[in-house]
Amino acid sequence: MTVIGISPAIILVEPQMGENIGAAARAMLNFGLTDLRLVKPRDGWPNDRAVAMAAGAVDVVQNAQVFETVEEAVSDLQHVYATTARPRDMIKPVATPNAAAAELRQFTQLNETCGILFGKESSGLSGDDVTCADTIITVPLNPDYTSINLGQAVLLVAYEWYQHADQTPAKIVRNEERVATKQELGALYNRIETELDARGYFEPIMNRRSVILRNMRNMFHRFDMMESDIKGMQGIVKGLSLNKKDTGK
Repeated sequence: MTVIGISPAIILVEPQMGENIGAAARAMLNFGLTDLRLVKPRDGWPNDRAVAMAAGAVDVVQNAQVFETVEEAVSDLQHVYATTARPRDMIKPVATPNAAAAELRQFTQLNETCGILFGKESSGLSGDDVTCADTIITVPLNPDYTSINLGQAVLLVAYEWYQHADQTPAKIVRNEERVATKQELGALYNRIETELDARGYFEPIMNRRSVILRNMRNMFHRFDMMESDIKGMQGIVKGLSLNKKDTGK
């Protein structure tokens, strides 16, 4: 995948645990983000626990920038988003991660710098932190349980960012098989209908014949059958159609 433009910065405000910083770094790198910024990490910096938790994303941790204030961390950015689930007494646009990701893609493709604020584990972002942002990102969650940890929050937003440029097909065909043609499906339908006719299946229910056959066709269409599926079904129908004398029994 070719990414046009620049990537947004992930800004962790007063993160409390090195492990969570490392988990956030892993989530970032999973989805192509590398600009990690920390504002007053509680346990100081560098942090061995963050490095250990980062696993293959150690470079993201080791290249992290550290700032004393949110204002300093966002000073070079043109668009800032704040992640929070709590209502604020301020007027700001509110977007889901998906909608925010679409906006971020548009900005970064124009080479406009962006960042996303994440608050500390115990209490999230303060009102002053949110004031530094242009837009609030709120994740739709189960209203009876809205608690997610820092790494999860970063992963959710980073995933949406990545999806807006990912070109992976929604349905992936395994083993390089091809989808069955309509001609192959038609041959299977006709084979089944012929064998049912030969055994008088429809004689007592002729008034329902067309409905039964239509339902059968609709059922097979829902299966999204592959070439090997058709061959397998043809073999099953052939086996069921054999007389006992044909099998030697």
